[in-house]
Amino acid sequence: MIIVGAWNVVGRHLGPLVGRNLSSNSLIEVQWYLFSLTFLLGGAWTMQRNGHVRVDVLQSRWGARRKALANVVGTILLLFPFCLLLILSSWDAVHFSWRILEQSPDPGGLPRYPLKTVLPLSFLLLMLQGIADVIHNMEVIRSFEKKRKPW
Repeated sequence: MIIVGAWNVVGRHLGPLVGRNLSSNSLIEVQWYLFSLTFLLGGAWTMQRNGHVRVDVLQSRWGARRKALANVVGTILLLFPFCLLLILSSWDAVHFSWRILEQSPDPGGLPRYPLKTVLPLSFLLLMLQGIADVIHNMEVIRSFEKKRKPW
């Protein structure tokens, strides 16, 4: 993405000097397609590595069990409905885009329908990672309960 962006900048300024157009709408769109893919597909990956920004005003004082419980509640009440809403609300637009094989309105632009497909896919992946996190956090909660209850 950085290389394509740098080429677009250099090509825009160097092109007139050599008498050729060294940049294009396709290259500009490739750059923002790559950014979109990174952003959308990076959500689940970041969640898997626990890399999302959190407001730790309360959690910094909590133990592992309470943090796990908060994560389960937050995932079920906030993440899952948000992901479902975005999957459902983008579905018709993606379907329509595939039906007409949507293209960029810019001359020399790229097809839009493959990129639009990534939107519901990315939130499905985020939801799947949320399920994995719920399972992990439930195991953390259970491990504390096993320690408290003698068998």
